[in-house]
Amino acid sequence: MHQITLNEYLTQANKRLPTEAKKVLQALFDQGSMNKEELSLTARVKRAVLDHIIMQLYALGLVDVSTEGKSKICNLTKLGNEFLNIIEAEAS
Repeated sequence: MHQITLNEYLTQANKRLPTEAKKVLQALFDQGSMNKEELSLTARVKRAVLDHIIMQLYALGLVDVSTEGKSKICNLTKLGNEFLNIIEAEAS
């Protein structure tokens, strides 16, 4: 069995995620937590696509989703913040 570091794992995960995922993470990093409607507009990701992306990012532990009334509020987790740092470092 081949063991990899967390950085390697997150780098590989980034390669498998759609480009919209980075837009969503960057929007949450820049603007802070927001509901899905705001996030869709800020990240410039279609609403139908956003739901799919959020579920992928949630499964990876990169975003948290909470409920406030009828709204779903998305925010970046500590791991999500680290993920952005890692992929930014890989890009440079």
